[in-house]
Amino acid sequence: MADEFNKSVELGLKLSKRLYYAGELASSPSTKPPKRQLSMEKRTSPETHLPAAPMVYAVVTNPAIVENPDVRSYQPYVHGRCQPPALIPLNMYEVRVEVECCVDVAFVSVAGIWRLHCVDGAKSCDCRFALPMGEQGSVLGFEVKASSGSYLSQLVKVEDTAELDELIKADNGGFLNPNIFTLKIPKVDGGSKLTVKARWSQKLIYREGQLCLSLPFNFPAYVTPVGKFFGKEKILLNVNSDTRIKGLTYSATHALKELRRQAGKFCFSYESEVDTWSKTDFDFSYPVASRDIHGGMLVQTPPNDLDQRDMFLLYLFPGYSQNFRVFRKRAVFLIDISGSMKGAPLENVKQAVLGTLSKFNQDDSFNIIAFNRETYMFSSSMELATQEALERASEWFSSKLVAEGDIDIMLPMKQAIEMVPYESNSLSFIFLVTDGAVENEKDICNVVKDSSMNKQGLPFPRISTFGIGSYCNHYFLRMLAEIGRGHYDAAYDADSVALRLERFLTVSSSVILSDIEVECLDHVESSMLNLGAVQDLSYECPMVMSGRYKGKLPNSLDLRATFADMSSFSTNLIIQEAKDIPLHKVFARTQIDVLTAEAWFTGSKEMEKQVADISTQTGFPSEYTRMILVETQSDDLGSDFITIQGKEAYDHRNLQKMVRCQKLIPLQSLGVGFGDLKKTAENFPPGVIVKTPDASDAIVRAATGCCQQFLDRFCCMCCIQAVSKLSDRLVITMSQICAALSCCSCLDCCYDLCANC
Repeated sequence: MADEFNKSVELGLKLSKRLYYAGELASSPSTKPPKRQLSMEKRTSPETHLPAAPMVYAVVTNPAIVENPDVRSYQPYVHGRCQPPALIPLNMYEVRVEVECCVDVAFVSVAGIWRLHCVDGAKSCDCRFALPMGEQGSVLGFEVKASSGSYLSQLVKVEDTAELDELIKADNGGFLNPNIFTLKIPKVDGGSKLTVKARWSQKLIYREGQLCLSLPFNFPAYVTPVGKFFGKEKILLNVNSDTRIKGLTYSATHALKELRRQAGKFCFSYESEVDTWSKTDFDFSYPVASRDIHGGMLVQTPPNDLDQRDMFLLYLFPGYSQNFRVFRKRAVFLIDISGSMKGAPLENVKQAVLGTLSKFNQDDSFNIIAFNRETYMFSSSMELATQEALERASEWFSSKLVAEGDIDIMLPMKQAIEMVPYESNSLSFIFLVTDGAVENEKDICNVVKDSSMNKQGLPFPRISTFGIGSYCNHYFLRMLAEIGRGHYDAAYDADSVALRLERFLTVSSSVILSDIEVECLDHVESSMLNLGAVQDLSYECPMVMSGRYKGKLPNSLDLRATFADMSSFSTNLIIQEAKDIPLHKVFARTQIDVLTAEAWFTGSKEMEKQVADISTQTGFPSEYTRMILVETQSDDLGSDFITIQGKEAYDHRNLQKMVRCQKLIPLQSLGVGFGDLKKTAENFPPGVIVKTPDASDAIVRAATGCCQQFLDRFCCMCCIQAVSKLSDRLVITMSQICAALSCCSCLDCCYDLCANC
């Protein structure tokens, strides 16, 4: 998907060279596509043209419509079609961003104005909006205003759109990669402007006592309009910080102006008129931790909520004191070496595991179990993390492990549980890394749960899971981590595995506070602390719990835990009313993910309905809801136009009719799914999408790739031998025809259109 997108943008930039700007051509950055590379030059990355900021592209299938809508150039007519369609980046005239940081989540809203500057004013084409997001981004909604009409996004339950499955097209809207979402805007008139507003949420990264926000705000030069231009960049940032932090010493990449400061609340703004758009991402960090471990609890009564129980959010920050000791580690790494892990995935996992082991102390111990249908142990017992042992582990990875075969997780999990030792002053860890799904996933969860109950009071090893790609069941991995009181994370593309996995392993194993218990909750009628046991506190990551409760809470809660030196820790958590923080949105994604994993594990239809209700109410997507775009302004809405939960929508009884009229655009599922046993069995590598073209695609490709097919057939040794037998007169005539075509600039157009066929 990303490679195809990149090629489409490259073709679009070549087509944009047809645009004529009446003498301003040389001065405009938007008309300077990247330098064409010679065959001996170094090739750029296939992701060169992936958007690093919100952008809109013209989707061009017929290159003849590419024209300056203001100044006609009267260029030669271009025959043929672009397949896949070319993507021409549109000129941007304004961009506004609003960010609200609450606890460890940022809610972002971006609005921009673009102009379809590259299509004849008498023509129209579809446009494609691309939205890159930050850490663990969740799409929350869109508002679109274009010449063809206005659209509003809405989440509806899957059963309401079941009849639309056959009508959903891949280019309507979906993830280009795990961090970039694209959306189709139908039939925009050439020369007109369109406004797009997008909302999403993302996680704030905790780093050395600070929460860090990074927003994609790096615009390429070719989105700047031609000639003299001054556009507006505006960023409004609200921060709800911990009230124990009296001052706020922040750092930012853009010049922020402080608007107001209250107890624990800060507001900043950045506004500038620019002649070229921002070239750097917007990064902002602020302190949330004092020197010592501290925390608190926020409570709130839900506004107009289906669940009438009150909400709470309990947080504990590790502090930045260097005196905190980390628990000694006894770690077993379970590494998937099935056939799908061959090449880059396994190499990246090896790099991350060895990088993590290099940070172990020499009194820490480890072992590695590689598995497919069989298991392969690095050692028959736990090994101390000495330099010699690490060198042997690296050699074992390189020489002994070959990615091949099927996958079985049950056997290595049982072996790891029996292998990890118990010592009073250490913690045991099991790290599972896989890219595949298996049939007995629920049995594995039950085995782990039963094993934890049969430990006869001894601590059970922390089980943390890491999924690679989209074919493994991420809800199984999440459920397994919840049962094992560990962490869960994922990397959906092979390129991000090494960095993300190493950070995940470091966070999971850097425990400074264990056996955390929160007292004074016994008298509360009903409480939900995610799935039960409280997670350990890592030096690299705060601990955040959320849930619902009934009854009356005291003014404070007592929290007790154990340090690495086995000494006791206790603190008093003050309970505060969260007045300006939307708690129901802060923990909505976590609640949806946890309940979805529970629904998968138990098979509860009632819990699936509960997840769908939370999703439609909070705007966070789920496995049981589907996002649609609905036209909100039309003269012939009739009785199909209704209101659902205060939002405009259409009666699902006539969905197919409205989809064909483009009054309703159903998008692809925004969920990650429950794994793919078939793709796992066939050992498809993570990130590979297999597409089977239909008959219409074959016809289009046959027509649009004619020039490429012509060249393919006449650039071989057979062609050379055939030409050598032609008469001199015929060769001279063909040379004259080619020279005449060159004078008409037809060969340049042919090159631009066929370079990426």
